[in-house]
Amino acid sequence: MRTLWKDDEAAACNSELELRVYTSRLLGQDKNLVLHGGGNTSVKVTEKNVFGEEEQLLYVKGSGWDLETIAAAGFAPVGLEHLKKLAQLPALSDPEMVNQLVTHQTRATAPVPSVEAILHAILPHQYVDHTHADAIIAITNTSDGELRIREIYGDTVVVIPYVMPGFDLAKLCVERFAAEAGVNTIGMVLLNHGIFSFGKSAKESYGRMIALVGRAEDYLGQHNAWVTAPVGGTASHGMELAREQAKLRADISKVAGFPVIVARHVDEKSLAFSRRADISIIAQQGPATPDHVIRTKRLPMLGRDVAEYGESYQQYFQTYEPQAKERKTLLDVAPRVVLDSELGLCAVGKNAQEASIVADIYDHTIDIILRATALGGYRALPAKDIFDVEYWDLEQAKLRKGGKPLPFSGEVALVTGAASGIGKACVESLLARGAAVVALDLDAKVAALKNSASYLGLQCDLTSDEQFKRALVQAIEKFGGLDMLVLNAGIFPGGCRIDSLKSEEWQKVMRINLDANLMLMRECHPFLKLAPRGGRVVVIGSKNVPAPGPGAAAYSASKAALNQLARVAALEWGADNIRINSLHPNAVFDTGLWTEDVLASRARHYGLTVDDYKKNNVLKTEVTSKDVAELTAELCGTLFAKTTGAQIPVDGGNDRVI
Repeated sequence: MRTLWKDDEAAACNSELELRVYTSRLLGQDKNLVLHGGGNTSVKVTEKNVFGEEEQLLYVKGSGWDLETIAAAGFAPVGLEHLKKLAQLPALSDPEMVNQLVTHQTRATAPVPSVEAILHAILPHQYVDHTHADAIIAITNTSDGELRIREIYGDTVVVIPYVMPGFDLAKLCVERFAAEAGVNTIGMVLLNHGIFSFGKSAKESYGRMIALVGRAEDYLGQHNAWVTAPVGGTASHGMELAREQAKLRADISKVAGFPVIVARHVDEKSLAFSRRADISIIAQQGPATPDHVIRTKRLPMLGRDVAEYGESYQQYFQTYEPQAKERKTLLDVAPRVVLDSELGLCAVGKNAQEASIVADIYDHTIDIILRATALGGYRALPAKDIFDVEYWDLEQAKLRKGGKPLPFSGEVALVTGAASGIGKACVESLLARGAAVVALDLDAKVAALKNSASYLGLQCDLTSDEQFKRALVQAIEKFGGLDMLVLNAGIFPGGCRIDSLKSEEWQKVMRINLDANLMLMRECHPFLKLAPRGGRVVVIGSKNVPAPGPGAAAYSASKAALNQLARVAALEWGADNIRINSLHPNAVFDTGLWTEDVLASRARHYGLTVDDYKKNNVLKTEVTSKDVAELTAELCGTLFAKTTGAQIPVDGGNDRVI
C-alpha cells in the first residue's frame, strides 16, 4: 500500500463532498482495494433545505457507480437522522429498506443509495471508507482468520463476523461497535467481506485505510504468504487450440441459452494456477467475497465438461432454493470462469466488457487463494451464504440495470479492410449493435481505431495465409469464436482497357480481391459452423458485378468471381447453418479513394456539380459508407435470418443495373 494523496490536489476541492469524491477515486485507482463497482464511501455534512433549515445528510456512494470514476452526482444525499432511526428498528425487509433510502433522499435525480447506507450512518465519524482489500480477504478467508485479524490489529479495529450486507449487518455493527470500540479504534473488519476505516477528515479516513491494509500486507509478507511465484510452464497457441476454445464457447453458449464471449488468458500466473495439482481443492471452495458471485458464479469450471457443470449448478440451486425466504428463479447454469490445463483461464461474459470484469476479479481471486493457502488453507463462506447473495434481489438488480442486451451481444464479427471507408463504418455499426469486432487492415492505424474491450484491431496482409491465420488465432483467443465475417478488403486500380492490361496488374487484383477472400472463407468456416446463432458472411461486392464498365476489367472480373464464390458457398454451407449474402454498392464517395480533387475532376467530366455527381442515380440520393455498413449489419441480424445467396444493390438505383 502507498498513499496517493496529494496536498495540492486536495486543496483544489471546494467542499467536503468534493474531498469525498477525491479520496474515493484514490481508493478506486488501486485494484487491490476495490474492483468494478466494489466498496463504498460516505461523508456526513450539514446543508440548508428550501426552508433555510439546517439538516444533517449522509452522502453515500450510489449503486451502479464505480469508485475509480465516481463524481459528485454518484453520491446519494439521505437524511442522516432517518437512517439512524432505521437502525433502531427490530427488523426491516430489503424492499422496505430500499424504499426508505430512496424516499428520504433530498435529490430526486440521485442514484439509489448503497445498501450499506445505514451502516455508514451509525458509524460516529464524518468520513467512512469501505473496501474489499485483497490482503484483508486473504487473511480472513482462512480457518483461523479472526484470530489472525485480532493478532494484527488488537484494539484498533472492531471485528464483525460475516452477515449478509444490508439491515442485519448494520444492526450487528451497531451492537459490536458499542461493545468493542474504544479510543484506539480507527477501523472495522468484516470477516470474509472487507474493511472499514473512518476519520474526522477525508485525509484521515483515507490514510487509515492505507495504513490498515498495509499492516495486513506486512503480516502476509512476514508469514511468507505475500509473494506467490507462479511456475506455469509455456502456453501453447495455434489453430488447433483455437478450435478447441471455439468448441468450448459453443458448448457454454448452448447451456447458457445465449451467445457468450470466452476470453483466454495464458499469463504465467493464470496458467500456473490452472495447472496446480491441488486445483480441484483450492479452486472449489467458493469466491473470495460473496458479492463476486454475481459475476463469477460460486465455482469455476475445471476442464471442459460444460454439461456436467450445468448439472452441478442445478443441484446447487435445488439444494438451497427451498431454504430461501421467498421463491427464486433459476439463473443460467453456464460457468463464468473456466480453468483448463491447456487453455489456461477462460473468462466468460455476455459481452466482452463482462468477460473482462470476470477476468479481473478472478485474477485477484487467484492471489487471495494462493496467499490464504500459504497461511494454512483457503476457506470461503459456506455455499448457503453464497447462494443468498447470488439470488439476492438487490444484487440481481445491479445486473438488470444494464437493460435489454443489444442484438449482437456475445457475438463476434471479423471485418477486413477496416481502417477506413466502408470497412470502418462496418466496425462502427457492428459495435453499436453489441458485437465484439476484430478489424483487419494493411494500414497499421487499424490497431488504434477504437479503445474498447469489444475491439481488436490487427495489421494484416490478407494475401499472406500465415499472417491471417495468426490474426485469426489472436481473434479467437481474445473473444472465443466467430459469428460474422464481412469481406470488404479490396483494391480498385486505375482505369485500364484490356488491350493495355498487364498480367502483373491482373494477378495483383485477383490475389487481393479474390484469392485472399477464398482463403479467409476457408479458414473461417470451422469457426462459423460453431456460431451459436448460425454463421453469417457478408460480401461487399460492387455495381460492376451486374453492370461492369469499360476500363475496369480486372476489378469487375475479380468482384464477379468473388460473387460467384459466395453463391457456391451459400449452397455448400447452408447445411452448416451459415448464410452468405452480397451487397453491391456504387458511388460511395466518402472513402479514401475519393479525394476532393478526384471528385471535382469526375464531376467536370460528366458536366455536373460535385453534389449532382454524388447523387447521379435514380433516387437522386447520396450513398455513404454508413449506408452500406448499416445494411451489412442488418444482413447479419434477425430480419434476414432466412435469406442466403442474395445480392442487394446499395446504389440509389442504377439504370444499367435495373
